[in-house]
Amino acid sequence: MNNLLGILPSDVLVHGPSKLLVDKYHWHEPELGIIASYTPQAKDVLDHFGLFRGVDQIEAFGQATVGSCVPFLEAKKQNCTLDDLKPRYTPTFVGLGQVNFHNPLLEGETFVSMGHIKFYKFRQMVCDGRIYKVPQGLNLDEYFNKFTLERLKNYDLHEGFTLIAEIYDITGRAIKK
Repeated sequence: MNNLLGILPSDVLVHGPSKLLVDKYHWHEPELGIIASYTPQAKDVLDHFGLFRGVDQIEAFGQATVGSCVPFLEAKKQNCTLDDLKPRYTPTFVGLGQVNFHNPLLEGETFVSMGHIKFYKFRQMVCDGRIYKVPQGLNLDEYFNKFTLERLKNYDLHEGFTLIAEIYDITGRAIKK
């Protein structure tokens, strides 16, 4: 496995089905960054007036970035499968820097988490990134097919994307059980 493209997030993340906040991986360069999408459902906005809250956006971003990339790199390092790692490690969020929210996200509005890996060592990773609402009807696999690290670093997207949040220094670690 060269990257997470084509792999189901449920095969990577240990989060149960009610807390899994990643639908699909669209771009992944293992030691550099990742782009993944999610569309909030009714269960995600229950009792929150149809709004996908900021705390849930941070959780979705964390799952898409450090929660997905750490197990991938660790499986590669240990020359094992992602299933081999699940019973041996617990993913944890250990830190979060600054977060700036710009626009709301509602039920049914697809968004992408774009994470740039700043640091990875000893099963710990730090990412910066952004969340963008996706223009309706856009084929994300096609759009990100030829994406590059430079474009990721510059958040080079066409104007139909709407900036939702900027996230700095989200830190995750896989802790041995």
